[in-house]
Amino acid sequence: MPEQVAPGGRAERGWEGSSLAAAVPPQGGAKDDSLAAELLGGGEIDVAEEVGAETVPLPAQRGLTRRTKGLLVAGFAASVVAVGAGGYVVAKPYLMPDDFDGQGSGAVTVRIQPGSSAGEVGAALTAAGVVASARSFINATEQKAVAARLRPGHYKLRKGMAAGAAVDMLLHPGSRVVRRVSVPEGMRAEEVFRRLAAQGGPALSELRSIDTDLLGLPEYARGVEGFLFPATYEIEPDSSATDVVAAMVERFAAAAEEVKLAERAPEVNLTPLEVVTVASIVQAEGGRDADYPKIARVIYNRMAQGMPLQLDTTVLYAQSRRTLKVSEKDTRVRSPYNTYLREGLPPGPISNPGEKALMAALNPAEGDWYWFVTTDPEHRITKFTDKESEFVRYREELNEYLGTN
Repeated sequence: MPEQVAPGGRAERGWEGSSLAAAVPPQGGAKDDSLAAELLGGGEIDVAEEVGAETVPLPAQRGLTRRTKGLLVAGFAASVVAVGAGGYVVAKPYLMPDDFDGQGSGAVTVRIQPGSSAGEVGAALTAAGVVASARSFINATEQKAVAARLRPGHYKLRKGMAAGAAVDMLLHPGSRVVRRVSVPEGMRAEEVFRRLAAQGGPALSELRSIDTDLLGLPEYARGVEGFLFPATYEIEPDSSATDVVAAMVERFAAAAEEVKLAERAPEVNLTPLEVVTVASIVQAEGGRDADYPKIARVIYNRMAQGMPLQLDTTVLYAQSRRTLKVSEKDTRVRSPYNTYLREGLPPGPISNPGEKALMAALNPAEGDWYWFVTTDPEHRITKFTDKESEFVRYREELNEYLGTN
């Protein structure tokens, strides 16, 4: 693609240098290097979509029907009368099990294992001193008809609780000990790891040293980049780094299946990994959701013509930086991810895309565009063109925006 050359022979790149193919900010809208702080900082975010540590209902307690139980209890009571005091001693734990009074005191954390029955939960609570007996807990769940609503996880309870109070507390969302971490679209793997560690997840060193063979990555993946699906994840107190990252990879697999990524990749003449790579670029370039298919089309149009992509986002990925200001010197960095020096796609994803970006990579818009510029990053206004003269004008609009902001 011909560049605008100044009288001295140097390529005109505009204020601080703009991408020739796409002068647009990473992540679609934050200003300058403050974006990195926004991506990596912040506290917990309310659940946008529960994935990863999915809450799975426990199986309903197996046993006899209510009518059959009633008949057996009646018969059992009759036998108690028949055998006298000795029979009463045997029946008492079932008819009048030990139970505490009140709401209890202090604090104790109890873990409910996946698949536990009401009896197994009651036994765990009894061992922790929460309830007086497993039978009192079972009776309370039956009286309230809530055995099927018990969920696995860690719960903060009190010691010496009445069984009914313990059941109520287990069903209260505030009793569950869990961290919810939201991972936005377009973050890089290192940024995801830092966010998880900062918000109560596994240690950063553990996340960085994960054995990728244990994560269930697609066979075409070359690493975790691109496959840490953006969503909100529940992290239990004893979740390992492998548990957390494997949940993110599993969530990617579900999204890939939903959009039929592997089956449809040949439709755009790409491998599955290349589709994820295009989606990661689309996500990194930002803009509005409606712009994603257009950005994908620009990428495909330039590739079809043998034109280098010349995308600032790939240069910034090579440098592990985030900024709106890319200089001409930056575009000369030696890296296989530098799409100014290397034709075609980079060797792998440059961010972790969401489902909309994956869909855009598989369903590019129809158009003859070869350039796009986000002229107003704050409002995510992106303009597309098939004329280099218009691209130069759009780039000047961006430079003016950057100069006044």
